[in-house]
Amino acid sequence: MRRGAVSYVMLLPFVALFVAFLLWPLANSLYLSLTDFDGINAPRFTGLGNFRRMLHDDRFRHALSNTALYVVATVVLTTVLSLGIALAFRSSAWRDRVMRTIFFLPSVTSTIAIMLIWKWIFDPNDFGLANTVIGWFGHGPVQWLATPGLSVPILVLMAVWGGMGYGMVIFVAGLNAIPEEYYEAARIDGASTWQQFRRITLPLLRPVTTYVVVTSLIGAFQVFEAVYIVYRTQANTIGGVLDSALMIVPYLYDMGFTHFQLGYASAIAWVLFAVIFGISLVNLRAGRALEEIR
Repeated sequence: MRRGAVSYVMLLPFVALFVAFLLWPLANSLYLSLTDFDGINAPRFTGLGNFRRMLHDDRFRHALSNTALYVVATVVLTTVLSLGIALAFRSSAWRDRVMRTIFFLPSVTSTIAIMLIWKWIFDPNDFGLANTVIGWFGHGPVQWLATPGLSVPILVLMAVWGGMGYGMVIFVAGLNAIPEEYYEAARIDGASTWQQFRRITLPLLRPVTTYVVVTSLIGAFQVFEAVYIVYRTQANTIGGVLDSALMIVPYLYDMGFTHFQLGYASAIAWVLFAVIFGISLVNLRAGRALEEIR
């Protein structure tokens, strides 16, 4: 303790902030998830009542099914397209560097600004970009944001467009870390391009792929801005027409800050944490198992 006293003192500011702004809010949220709390009156302990309520909450199940569909589509498309773009623009030539920069720009641009642009693109009026383009071919205006069947696909499109640049950068780093000697040996043995990709690139990119998949999963489960900004004005609810765009985090927000059911919202947050943690753990274990088999 005497030798490390200075180090511990220097750590105190971080520890104080960590406890005040992470550990304490987490512990308080866990406690509130076991109570009936409206933000005004004192919390009333209800045990697992909020979690039992979810089993009979049709709106929660609808948000969960929408989120599951959105997550699967977003993660698969983002991973595949990120890898494809990385393979296409992996070299150090200036053209590839320019293209990588263009694809990466959405990842570092303000999310609010991007969502406002997407809202204008799918605006149901004639000045919306999507309706303007289809109008050139004689098609009438489409109620893009008011058509329930288009809600999840539009959200997936926005997420993939904004996220594949980040995945591309990670994959490019992984591709450039693969020794070129492996490919030279494979070409000498007569391996085709597809065989090199399947037998060399994919196996050696497995840790990178696992990282991209896990981070994409976490981001997809936490989608909020797109639903709140693009769909909130289309109906009286945050999930748009018939709650067609309702996801878990917007539903959590709606319960907590619109209906002031903060205890129930905290329970939803912990269920979301459990889902993300479980799926991420499965992905990491699966990636480790595949690595051992290889």
